[in-house]
Order: sequence, then structure tokens, then C-alpha cells
Amino acid sequence: MCPVRALARWLEASGISEGPIFRGIDRHGHVQAERLHPCSVARVVKRCAERAGLDPEKFAGHSLRAGFATTAAKRGKSLDAIMRQTLHRSERVARTYIRHAKLFDDNAAGGLF
Repeated sequence: MCPVRALARWLEASGISEGPIFRGIDRHGHVQAERLHPCSVARVVKRCAERAGLDPEKFAGHSLRAGFATTAAKRGKSLDAIMRQTLHRSERVARTYIRHAKLFDDNAAGGLF
């Protein structure tokens, strides 16, 4: 379930050292040079969510992008740094990808009782 370990295993197994990370695999098990189509990414994410016992209708390719943005924000990365990675041009749109990463960090009710 650890995305960092999963990515490291994929990069090692696929031999990818540059270019797109998410690529197709042909029927002979060869990793393709071109990136997956966005619809393919969504299908893979939904299939993995279902295998994990989650509702696949609640997940899509953008779940990966939102997960990254949320984790980066929670770890204190600036919005500018996150936008450089996700290629967002609009701060307003980029902020919608950050899912309440710091919801309880500066809670106004904290310490009142």
C-alpha cells in the first residue's frame, strides 16, 4: 500500500530511468516507450481501488494527483513547489487538489477546553 515503495519496485522492474513513468505493457510483457492514455490510468486506479475493497466510483486518475498534492502540502511543501510538480497554472485550481491536508493543524477550537 506504500506508493513510494510501489513506485521504486515498478521503476526497478520496468528498467525505466527517464521519460513517462506510467506506460503500457504489451502481451509479451514488454514495457512500452509511450505514456499510458489518461483513460487507461483511470481504469488501473479503479481496478486497484476495487481490489483493495474500496468503491471504485470514488477514484480516478486525478486521485493520484490529489493524493500527491495533499501529501506534499501536509509535509509543508509550498503551493508554488506543488504547482511546479503538478503543472497547475492556477493557484485556485491547484488548491482544490489539496484535500484538507492541514484541517486540524490550526484548529480554532484547539486548546479551549
